[in-house]
Amino acid sequence: MLNIDLHSHSRVSDGVLSPTELVGRAQANGVKVLALTDHDEVGGVTEAKKAAAKHGIRLVSGVEISITWAGTSIHIVGLNVDENDPVLIENLRRNRSGRIERAQRMGERLAELGVAGAYEGALKYVTNPSLISRKHFARFLVESGVCSNIPNAFDRFLGDGAPAYIRHQWATLTESMEWILNSGGTAIVAHPGRYPLKDVALYAFLDEFKQLGGTGIEAVTGSHSPDQYLEFARLAKRYGLLVSAGSDFHAPGESPVDVGCLPDFPCPVEPVWKDWK
Repeated sequence: MLNIDLHSHSRVSDGVLSPTELVGRAQANGVKVLALTDHDEVGGVTEAKKAAAKHGIRLVSGVEISITWAGTSIHIVGLNVDENDPVLIENLRRNRSGRIERAQRMGERLAELGVAGAYEGALKYVTNPSLISRKHFARFLVESGVCSNIPNAFDRFLGDGAPAYIRHQWATLTESMEWILNSGGTAIVAHPGRYPLKDVALYAFLDEFKQLGGTGIEAVTGSHSPDQYLEFARLAKRYGLLVSAGSDFHAPGESPVDVGCLPDFPCPVEPVWKDWK
C-alpha cells in the first residue's frame, strides 16, 4: 500500500513538532500523502503545504473537530477542507474557546488530588494557549514524575471518567459535519475504538453520521489494536463507509505509532483516497 497517513498533529495544537518538522519526519519515514489534522485548528496547514512541496509529499489540509454526542466526546476528522475558509476558521475558534476555562478547572481538580501547579505546568508545553488539552497536562504529569507515561496519566487522572476529567460541551455532530462539508471536505470518524460506546450506541452514531453526509471511518490508527483494525474495517463495509488510516502522531517516543509507520489494511477495503487524483 502507498504510504499514506491521514491523521497527524503539530504543535499548532497538541503535537510537539512544528508543521515543517512534522513533514520532514514524515518524508524520512517514506510518507507520500500526509494529512495535518490539528485539533479544532487549521493554522498550521499553509506552513505544512510549503514544506511538503519541498519534500515531494502531497499535503492534505485537515482538521480534527471535537464534538459531543449523547454526552460522549468524539472526534471527527475533516480531510481536504479549505483552510482559508473564513466560516470554518471562525467556527473552529468558537469550538476551542472553552478550552482555557476547562484547563483551569482541571488544574484545580488536580490540586485537590495532591498535584499542585498542574495548569501552569501544562502551559509550558503549549504553543497556542487556546488549544491547551489533556495531552499537555499528561506531559506535565510525566515530566514531573507523577505518572510513568502518557497512557498512565490518562488512566489515573485525565481519561473520560477519571478523577481530573472535566466534561465539556463541544460542537454537535451536525455542526461539525456542516463545517467540514461546507468547506469542501470529507468527514471521517477518528479512532472509533477509543470511545466508550456500546454496540447499539455506536451503530446509532454511525447511522446518524452517514445520514449527515459522513464518508469514512478510521480502521488502522495508532490507538487501535490489530483486532480493532479488522473490526472497524468490517464495520465500514457494513455501513457503506470508506476506510481511512492515520497514525494520530503527536510526538516522537510518545505516540504508539510513528508518523507514516502504519501497517496495511487487514482485509480488502475501499480506501477514502480511492478517487483522489
